[in-house]
Amino acid sequence: MPTPSMEDYIEQIYLLIENKGYARVSDIAEAIAVHPSSVTKMVQKLDKDGYLNYEKYRGLILTNKGEQMGKRLVDRHTLLESFLRIIGVNEENIYHDVEGIEHHLSWNSIDRIVDLVSYFEEDDARVEALKKLNDHEV
Repeated sequence: MPTPSMEDYIEQIYLLIENKGYARVSDIAEAIAVHPSSVTKMVQKLDKDGYLNYEKYRGLILTNKGEQMGKRLVDRHTLLESFLRIIGVNEENIYHDVEGIEHHLSWNSIDRIVDLVSYFEEDDARVEALKKLNDHEV
């Protein structure tokens, strides 16, 4: 399993490729707010671990393994944002909260959150009932 730091890189690389069609070391460094030399070291590790193919000065591409992991990580992030919205977390806190918890949940917990989010998304009345509970607590 990749480390939380590796996950952050894979997720950003996946998003960059999805949005721009490519991911360069400089793009990754800017997105994660680290020095390009740190990105190069991590990209070399991800290459060694089979998540991407990297050629110095040529760029990188995700392997099937890296692409699958990237999609899974982006989906996890999106799911947790949805979950926090459903339970009534203030919008300005959601991104920061997701960044704080996403690496600390097991995939089993993520699967159960999928079930819970699906349950609420099946019927808007369920979300409204939950919002009414939240309103009473304030």
